[in-house]
Amino acid sequence: MKLKLFILLTLSSCINLFAQSSGNISGKVIDKKTNEPLPYVTIVVKNNDAIVTGGITNETGNFEISKLVPQKYSVEIQFIGYKTLLKEVDLTTNTRIDMGTLAIEEDVAQLAGVEVVKERSIMEQKIDRKVINVGKDLISAGASAGEIMNNIPSVSVDPQTNQITLRGNSNVRILIDGKPTNISPEQLLKQIPSASIKQIELITNPSAKYNPEGMSGIINIVLHKNANDGFNGSINSGVTFGITPKANSSFDLNYKTGKVNFYGNYGFNHGKNANDGFINSFETNNKNRQDFKFNNKNTSHLFKVGMDYFINDNNTLSFYTTQNLFDGDGIGRTFVDYENMTTADILQLFNSKTESNSQAYNFDYKHNFKKEGENIELEVNYNTNDSPERTTFDFPLIPSYTLNTVANNNDNIIINLDYVNPLSESTKLETGLQTRIESTDNLLNIDNSYNSSFNYERRIYSAYATYGKQWKKWSAQAGARVEKFEAEADFRQVGNNQAQFSDSFITVYPSGFVSYNPNDKNSFNFSVARRVDRASIQQINPIREWSTPTIDSKGNPDLDPQFTNSFELNYTRRTKIGSITSGIFYRKIYDEISRYIYESPTDPNKNILSYDNFKDNDAFGMEISGNLNFTKWWSANFGIDAYFRKIRGVVATDYVEANTTIFNSRINNTFKATKDLRFQLFGMYRGKDINLQFVRKPMWRTDLGASYTVLKGKGTVSARFSDIFKAMKFSFDGDLPYRQVGEFHWESQTVYLGFNYRFGGGKNKALQRKSRDNNETQKSGGLL
Repeated sequence: MKLKLFILLTLSSCINLFAQSSGNISGKVIDKKTNEPLPYVTIVVKNNDAIVTGGITNETGNFEISKLVPQKYSVEIQFIGYKTLLKEVDLTTNTRIDMGTLAIEEDVAQLAGVEVVKERSIMEQKIDRKVINVGKDLISAGASAGEIMNNIPSVSVDPQTNQITLRGNSNVRILIDGKPTNISPEQLLKQIPSASIKQIELITNPSAKYNPEGMSGIINIVLHKNANDGFNGSINSGVTFGITPKANSSFDLNYKTGKVNFYGNYGFNHGKNANDGFINSFETNNKNRQDFKFNNKNTSHLFKVGMDYFINDNNTLSFYTTQNLFDGDGIGRTFVDYENMTTADILQLFNSKTESNSQAYNFDYKHNFKKEGENIELEVNYNTNDSPERTTFDFPLIPSYTLNTVANNNDNIIINLDYVNPLSESTKLETGLQTRIESTDNLLNIDNSYNSSFNYERRIYSAYATYGKQWKKWSAQAGARVEKFEAEADFRQVGNNQAQFSDSFITVYPSGFVSYNPNDKNSFNFSVARRVDRASIQQINPIREWSTPTIDSKGNPDLDPQFTNSFELNYTRRTKIGSITSGIFYRKIYDEISRYIYESPTDPNKNILSYDNFKDNDAFGMEISGNLNFTKWWSANFGIDAYFRKIRGVVATDYVEANTTIFNSRINNTFKATKDLRFQLFGMYRGKDINLQFVRKPMWRTDLGASYTVLKGKGTVSARFSDIFKAMKFSFDGDLPYRQVGEFHWESQTVYLGFNYRFGGGKNKALQRKSRDNNETQKSGGLL
């Protein structure tokens, strides 16, 4: 008992001694011109250029930073739109220093215009994600999100199917502003104009705060939102010239006054796209050549409108809606020429009209408690999508005519409650609850007569908790997410018995992160997480998704979930010329979902492309990416990655298993010729890839671009010549289920001309923004 009392008294004395010897810095920051106090100014405390700690000013412009070791420091006062102020303080002689009133002045160069879109894309490596701040170099790379995604490290988009993959795997979740959407990823990438995109976040190993779906992780597309004072905005407009011109424009407006902030964004994308190709099949006794020609005209309108109401310092209400209108018309011609004269040739003409009306409504309420950093947030998100399809198939040589009409209706509601409590200066607890209800109804009519219908609903109830701690150069976070999953499906088809499906189970998804920063030049991050790939609507929907004379694509409602244990290690090195991040990852996959190709039971000349579960698998890979400023006039973003995996599946009646390695590289150079004139040189290489049926041959391209600043810095004219050598094409060679070779071409060689104009002069004196207002997804237990 005496020993315990002695230890307690000793610790108390040490703590009291430390408190008396610790240093304290305080002061007040004001605008040099108006003498008004500036809230939420960043205060950075450094020792020999190494960041020690920091803080922000409160509503009255005051700040106080305590628990400093008595020594000499450099104090930087940083604020957007103002020049950085540097002060020196010495706590060795006086442990409590009041720096008094610090007046900072506006940076005229920064306030010349509201820079909504950066000149150059910049990659940032954060603890749980890679963030690409989209600049004009990426915007001019293409008219839609799908086209610029091919220029993002670790991401690939199939030019024919628009299927997106992250680290060589298509099991990836696509979010818009951190929220799920009912539109399929392939369709979504066509609809979003590139000029409407602010950031692209690659979250390859999400923590327990995030929904665990998607083996490869999450790709979050962040749309523009402005939060500057006053009235301001920007106009982006561009035309891409290929076989036919294509328009890509956006219009951003923002008005902030007092406690209310209004903002809006409109994006427009319109154009015709042509592609063609051939497949030579060497099937025994059935050799043929298939020639394809497709023309698609797509028009999309994307609206985002919202407001924030700052009730007081502790309570904020926010609301926004996203409206996405898409209209697509496609015509195509497929001709199958059989070598055997006794086999009738096939000519298929199709005409397809698709529409998509997607609406999202988001409500958010946040309350800040008296304790700094403690808050609770309620978010409700509702998303609905109606996407009917009307397709005619005409076979003039038979003759035969078929009309297919498909009705697709999807609804999705998410209710999210998050609570954050910083237990101390070095520890933080985050918890949350979530309810997700998703439903889809699909109906197929053939020649105006009922053929089949599919109804599916799933309900997911989850709770998560994460605990984070920092000490010296280390930081760690551990957490777990518990989910109860319920699903029901009903499939009816003429001539078949009704098929019903239901499932229910509870699963725990743990995760952990460790970060080590020995100094400001080096950082290491290690993460581990358990994830799941529940079959998407497209993978389980047994109604035909698309059709050709030789193959139909449809889903499999009997798919089981695919679970993955994921491990990842990243190292970031910061140098005088920039930063380089390298990483390795490993995934253990259970009950892997893969493609399954089999002969149609009703037509021996046709195959069905579907999905099935296969045995366990392994995948691993490595990545290197960075931002480098070689000189004052030359900088570059680059990415190199390699993925190793085993593919499994069934083609006809043959089980296929093979090892494959995918190698990709990209580099985007920016050359500053003058203050206003810049040039960009982009190159990419995508190595060969092994599929179930064939080997896709390598692909590469080179782009050249330029931008010129006009109108006193408020306007920018840009141009880009894509695929200079016209090298991009999709070509393959395969042996299953029989020998096939083929090649497809599209409008890869294009010329882009664009103009961006920024207006308004509001300064960023906004009240403190929560992460969702900054268009970042730092918290979000509500991510899919």
